[in-house]
Amino acid sequence: MTIALAKEVLSIEAEGILAVRDNLGPEFEQAVDIIMACPSRLVVTGIGKSGLVGQKISATLNSTGTPSLFLHPVEAMHGDLGMVAPTDVVLALSYSGETSELNRLLGSLKERNIKIIAISGESNSSLARHAIVTLNVAIPKEACPLGLAPTTSTTATLAMGDALAVSLLNRKQFRAEDFRRNHPGGSLGERLKVAIREVMLSGDRMPVVTADALMATAIAELNKKNIGAVFVIDEAGILQGIITDGDIRRMLSSGESFNTVTLAQGMTRNPISIVSSLMAADALSLMQQYEITVLAVVNGQGKLLGILHLHDLLGKGEFRFLI
Repeated sequence: MTIALAKEVLSIEAEGILAVRDNLGPEFEQAVDIIMACPSRLVVTGIGKSGLVGQKISATLNSTGTPSLFLHPVEAMHGDLGMVAPTDVVLALSYSGETSELNRLLGSLKERNIKIIAISGESNSSLARHAIVTLNVAIPKEACPLGLAPTTSTTATLAMGDALAVSLLNRKQFRAEDFRRNHPGGSLGERLKVAIREVMLSGDRMPVVTADALMATAIAELNKKNIGAVFVIDEAGILQGIITDGDIRRMLSSGESFNTVTLAQGMTRNPISIVSSLMAADALSLMQQYEITVLAVVNGQGKLLGILHLHDLLGKGEFRFLI
């Protein structure tokens, strides 16, 4: 009985995708043309199950050569709308086309003359009226026997997103080498087998100040390099300390003036460090042990050679500390 039901679900979803395929028309070509002409990014937005599908579509676009970001409609109306540039194109997802949070956002986007592409199962919906082109993902029925849980409809939306990504990949003549360039780490296991010096930030990419610098200089360097910390070295390049975003916040909350606090007073001395000859797996173990995200890389004499950030080592979102 269970296997029979599972087969029925898969058949219903397959029929849904075939229905979407058969209804595909010139509007798809128009959508691809609009995205190809976009000089910046494709902003994907949706809420609920459509939002989750949108995040996957955005990730696929990024890895196949189309710059993209996901924008949550509610967060957008509370400040994140600032992420959308005037030259961006928006891909909005809602099967019903009547999602109130999404349509409020689209009204704001239209006021900015931002082009909107819709993926919806209702070609006469409010969402479709906001859009300059609508990709129809209407399906015969949901696989959910109650007809309530989005099942076939989300599968169809995801498939339409894949069709867009692959069509854009083809138009851009995106090659296997380009795909590998966007996935430099490969699997986590492979990334952890490399030497630290191969994945660390070095040279001008390091947020570094000398011990005689002013606190204001350290803050400027922290903001410029944007990895959450700045390292303090002496004239010989020997690591002396670290100042983190948290340190700055604590100084502000305590009422201390940056004009009077010296680096020696504000920094944490003798920060955790690792030698460059060790492996990335060793660095990860040390980061986990001390629950830190930034690690100094030094030579045998304590000279700062590089900086290792957890995101560069693992890829954002792929690791959580075991606490």
